[in-house]
Amino acid sequence: MTHPDIVPREKLSFGFDHEVPKYWLGGDPFKTRFCDAMSTIFPEGERFFISCVRDFRDQVTDPQLLAEIKDFIRQEGQHGIVHSQFNAHLAKQGIRVARLEGIMKWWLFDVLRKYMPKKHTLALTAASEHLTAIMAEALFTRKAVMGEADPRMFAMYAWHAMEEMEHKAVAFDVMQKVAKVWYPRRVLALVETTLAFNFNVLSFANAMLRRDGFSRWQRVKLFAKGMGWVYGPGGMFMGCWRSYLRYYKPGFHPWQEPPTPMYQVWVDAFNRSGDPVEAGRVVYAAAV
Repeated sequence: MTHPDIVPREKLSFGFDHEVPKYWLGGDPFKTRFCDAMSTIFPEGERFFISCVRDFRDQVTDPQLLAEIKDFIRQEGQHGIVHSQFNAHLAKQGIRVARLEGIMKWWLFDVLRKYMPKKHTLALTAASEHLTAIMAEALFTRKAVMGEADPRMFAMYAWHAMEEMEHKAVAFDVMQKVAKVWYPRRVLALVETTLAFNFNVLSFANAMLRRDGFSRWQRVKLFAKGMGWVYGPGGMFMGCWRSYLRYYKPGFHPWQEPPTPMYQVWVDAFNRSGDPVEAGRVVYAAAV
């Protein structure tokens, strides 16, 4: 199956040296902190994914897959670096970033990596890569989801999502071809990952809003209004539910689905300008 090349793009600047508005997504505290919560889970999450794929790298004999693993590691490493740079701005706002990242480190490395079989943590990685790969479809196809974002933040998440589409099959291929993970474990891993992702992001967003000074009742109202943006008709996740469910098919492979058209829009714009913020602007203009 033909697919895009994995292209590590390093030393990118998103303009975080200038202050990003506290509520950078349309001035909405819930939407902003939901996305900020995703950013706080990514640095340790990316390190976890790299570790779980490395567990099986010595067993890989296919030169192409070995090259893809190398580029996968480089891309994921950059994602962790950039999100850490933004998370430093959250810390300046009073968000307890170190505490939130510490929770993720404890869960991923002191629990999952310590007590779960390596095949299972690899299956969790492949499932997580499926979720992050459909971010491009979830976040950037329709302006209704991220259209009011600060251009720098829009650009950061667009870059992350498009690169996830390039390496979306790497962990899956290692899982299937090398670790020989059977179908029930693969499916169970996606169920676990889906539940864990939503629980962690929502609980971290709640912690951030509490830190911002919102009372319990104010947070209830923010969540009641914001949950439609995440899960409701026309919301973030409803736009990619078909892609999500295809992972449960026994014969599924990530490259059965081509990248979203927004991928080529972003790549062409980035290759012309070399600027991820400009590429983000072009994606915004192309969204409906």
